[in-house]
Amino acid sequence: MGKSILEVFLEYWPIFLKGLIGTLRYAFIAVFLGSILGALVAFLHLSKNKLLSSIAKIYVNVLRGTPLLVQMYIAYYFIPMAIPILNNVDVVYFVLLALILNSSAYVGEIIRGGINSIEKGQIEAARSLGMSNKNCMMKIVLPQAIKNILPALGNEYIAMIKETSLAGTFMLYELMYTRTLLANKYLIWQPLFIIAGIYLIVTLVLSSLVSLLEKRLRVSE
Repeated sequence: MGKSILEVFLEYWPIFLKGLIGTLRYAFIAVFLGSILGALVAFLHLSKNKLLSSIAKIYVNVLRGTPLLVQMYIAYYFIPMAIPILNNVDVVYFVLLALILNSSAYVGEIIRGGINSIEKGQIEAARSLGMSNKNCMMKIVLPQAIKNILPALGNEYIAMIKETSLAGTFMLYELMYTRTLLANKYLIWQPLFIIAGIYLIVTLVLSSLVSLLEKRLRVSE
């Protein structure tokens, strides 16, 4: 049987801690930058320009309709091949790019859904009072949409924390990669239980915080 799960954790906890920090960092970067790009995608999708709306729709469908791991492999192998000047760029940036683009597709739909959830009657009333589309969006639509968007963004962050486990395939130092490091020490099954436990604790804590945020937003209404 070898060492117990507790013995492995107590001996190698700094490795697991470093992996967890990497996981949280990569997930935050992906969702933060993905939110910026996703907002652009959402507004393009809502655009009255059919070409721009179609481009945004295709972008979202492609990224949501293909596995993230495949997108990572494409970013890892194809981008340096297509742009030779990037051959010396650290692999972490290509994997992060895949995470950001993938997150932007989901966040774009979250933002679009949040905006569409606002009653059209409010928008029509604002327009009848002489408000421009820009002012209507900034003062009427977005303040209300944000209440619907924030909890969903929290859930996207939680989902991305689990998605970053795929980054270990490319030797990025995140939580799942610790299994590879400890496998060199002939520890095969113990790290898997520890990693699963850490993921479970983190997601449960963050899910509780998101639920608390949702309750507070409902009370503020």
